Amino acid sequence: QLQACGGGLVQAGGSLRLSCAASGRTFSSYALGWFRQAPGKEREFVAAINWAASATRYADSVKGRFTISRDSAKNTVYLQLNILKPEDTAVYYCAAGVDRGSYFYTSYDMYNYWGQGTLVTVSS
Repeated sequence: QLQACGGGLVQAGGSLRLSCAASGRTFSSYALGWFRQAPGKEREFVAAINWAASATRYADSVKGRFTISRDSAKNTVYLQLNILKPEDTAVYYCAAGVDRGSYFYTSYDMYNYWGQGTLVTVSS
C-alpha cells in the first residue's frame, strides 16, 4: 500500500513537500511517480524517479519548480513543490510500477500500485 500526505492550502509562490510511504512490501526495484488530477480534468503525469534514484522525469509544466526524490531505506518517495501556482491545484497521487524505463514513466498504465491522493490547493 501507498500512503500519501503533505497536501494543504498554500498561497501562490509558496512551497509544500509531499510524502508517500509504502507499506506491506518493498518498492526498491520499482519506479515511483506522482500524478495529479484537477477538478474536471484527467489525471496527468507530474514526475517519476527510477529504482536507483539515478534518473528522473518531469512534466514540462513543473520542470524547474518540483523535485522528486526517494529514500529506499524508508520506502518513501517525496515531491518538493516550489513556486506553486493556482494551476497546480489538484489531488496528487503517488504510484509505483515495475521500472520499464523512463520512456514509460508518463503512462499511468505502467504503475501497479496507487496511493489514495492528497489535496494541494494553491490560492492566488
